[in-house]
Amino acid sequence: MLGVSAVALMAGTIPLALAQGSTDAAAQEGATTTTPKPTKAERKAARKQARAKKNAELKKLEDAGYQPAQNDPNYPDKLQAAQKKAGVGAPASQ
Repeated sequence: MLGVSAVALMAGTIPLALAQGSTDAAAQEGATTTTPKPTKAERKAARKQARAKKNAELKKLEDAGYQPAQNDPNYPDKLQAAQKKAGVGAPASQ
């Protein structure tokens, strides 16, 4: 029983954490609003553009002889050869 009363007594003397003041919250809010979050339509357009770019690059590689569905033990060599032939991307350095 003594332990419980000691904890209750000490809890009354420990300073509690203070909530943020209105000036702190306003300063934080001002800092976060300087970079607007892209809208859903902008994010969708960016994804669509990135997907089109990847598909165009894959098409060039396939035209240069690369077959992504082929199970090939020489995978990196054939991909790098197709990249060199198509002039797409930088081949991985080894």
